[in-house]
Amino acid sequence: MLFEELNIIEPILKAIKAEGYTQPTPIQSQAIPIVLSKRDLLACAQTGTGKTAAFSVPILQLLHTAPVQSHSHKTPIRCLILTPTRELAIQIGESIDQYGKHTSIRNTVIFGGVNQTSQVHALQKGVSILVATPGRLLDLMNQGYIDLKQLQFFVLDEADRMLDMGFVHDVKKVIAKLPAKRQSLFFSATMPPVIQQLANQILSNPLKVEVTPVSSTAATIQQAVYFVEKADKRKLLLTVLQNAEIERVLVFTRTKHGADRVAKDLVKSGIPAQAIHGNKSQNARQTALNNFKLKQTRVLVATDIAARGIDIEELTYVINFELPNIPESYVHRIGRSGRAGAAGNAISFCDTEERAYLKDIQKLIGLQIPVLETPAFEKDKNKPQTTTNTAPKNAGSKLNNNRKPKPTNTRGSNANSNPSPRRSGGSGQSQAANEQQGKSKKPWYKSRKK
Repeated sequence: MLFEELNIIEPILKAIKAEGYTQPTPIQSQAIPIVLSKRDLLACAQTGTGKTAAFSVPILQLLHTAPVQSHSHKTPIRCLILTPTRELAIQIGESIDQYGKHTSIRNTVIFGGVNQTSQVHALQKGVSILVATPGRLLDLMNQGYIDLKQLQFFVLDEADRMLDMGFVHDVKKVIAKLPAKRQSLFFSATMPPVIQQLANQILSNPLKVEVTPVSSTAATIQQAVYFVEKADKRKLLLTVLQNAEIERVLVFTRTKHGADRVAKDLVKSGIPAQAIHGNKSQNARQTALNNFKLKQTRVLVATDIAARGIDIEELTYVINFELPNIPESYVHRIGRSGRAGAAGNAISFCDTEERAYLKDIQKLIGLQIPVLETPAFEKDKNKPQTTTNTAPKNAGSKLNNNRKPKPTNTRGSNANSNPSPRRSGGSGQSQAANEQQGKSKKPWYKSRKK
């Protein structure tokens, strides 16, 4: 299917083509016609599936083709997009700018952590689309700067993350102030009971679309894991970064302090790196993100919440310096690469204490992540290795299967292709399979011939 088949108007179609898009993703091909038909939508789709375009493109079209009914000279807010993080709000605003650049639709983004003056000025000029985080939205509504009486469209994005971040009560306060007659779109990566209840409050006779549930990882992402002692993770990261193919990499830690520490260690080693997390100011976070996009920073170290909404074109590598204790977070993390069908690589470092996390992750995604040979670091050369190069017994085995599974190639290609996280796989047996047979083989980052 092509975008032309979705009955998108020429100004928006022209902008989409300029961005290099020709074929819609599954969520886009299913959601766009529903939104254009003016039905409420309940969509279960994880990040990286193209859902921003799935709701922004049809809303831009409906706003562009419908007259503005206002008794004021100021353009009224006709669409509200509510999202949990500042980074995601900015990303959505940028996408709307791109898709709507040949229309007269104006939008602005508001979020906390910065002075409100410029945001208030933008609102006073009048905008059709408002992208907001809950706290700043309620604050400016209470100050009288935001009027939603003429709202026609309401989008709640990343509803499950709203729950994780404790924003559900704020969301309910916002909903109470919306016009009863509106078209509502609800997006969430997961649908636990509390999120389903929230959807029932917001939506009226919705159509449901479910694409790539959170328990699955993109087939285009090659996954691998190193078993390594916690004290050796820094050395392993430096070793992996010796691979010149890794031009940029997003590194995940579980804590803000851990993100700062990893970034600091990398800078000391001469590798351009910056950290991004909730304790950073908005300006610092945006600067770090822009530097990463412009390839001025090679490594961006992030926590889970800060990374939600980060959308970097052609990001091919993600490293889990620390495995997440929530299995679903692993899927979201590695989904930063391999976006919209592109190739990606996800490398995880697993220490002894994280074995249980790995087991839960492999159970969730239903496959065993291939294991890479852990290098022998200097301090370990004169004593037996404490790391192991085989997966924990029965970890990640297919559900309802008691046999130890063979390493799974996440690209969905021949099981004997090389599962190491590179753009192009090798030939013959997979590295993980060779390791299981006791064969010695160089790590993937040293095996490529120059």
